[in-house]
Amino acid sequence: MKKIHLLFFILLNQLGWAQSSAELKTAVQKIYDAYYNMDFEAVAALSYPKIIEQLGGNVLFTNKLDQDYQNDDFRKRLQLVKPIFVLGAIQKISGKSICVIGYKNPERYFFEKKLTAASADAEAEKLKKANLTNDVTFEPKRNSFNVRKNSKLIAIFDETTQNQWKFFNWDDPAQRAVFSQTFRAEEQKILGL
Repeated sequence: MKKIHLLFFILLNQLGWAQSSAELKTAVQKIYDAYYNMDFEAVAALSYPKIIEQLGGNVLFTNKLDQDYQNDDFRKRLQLVKPIFVLGAIQKISGKSICVIGYKNPERYFFEKKLTAASADAEAEKLKKANLTNDVTFEPKRNSFNVRKNSKLIAIFDETTQNQWKFFNWDDPAQRAVFSQTFRAEEQKILGL
């Protein structure tokens, strides 16, 4: 009888994980699509609530994202329609389910003003630092940069998200700062960040 109860418990646990994993995959695709389509209201709805709170509310957050993608200097566009997401293990930390998702995320930055060789070198250095990559190529004929990088999303499922998967975009320095304020260094180390 104890074996039947144990088997039943294991099956329920596996079923819950499979459901949670399937929901996570769907949510990851939704937030990527929102970024790809520059639907910043959808990005805000899928972002971890603490980000919105710390960055001044929905309006300021969506305005910030819009400025990150298009401003007086450049227009940024994601290049992959269907990236391949690599989901890490779903871990329980401080009562939260957390998963780190990695994927290749090439972006193109189109500059509004014609760049000289010197200004292109300076912009390349800024893009390397901002995007945490050294794989930045200037294309003079297009007056643009191709930035190839590995991106991360951190998915969190807890009571503050109404038990829905919500995300931190590790590419965004402001979101990284909020994450560092929200999670202790030991917790970040467990996640490999």
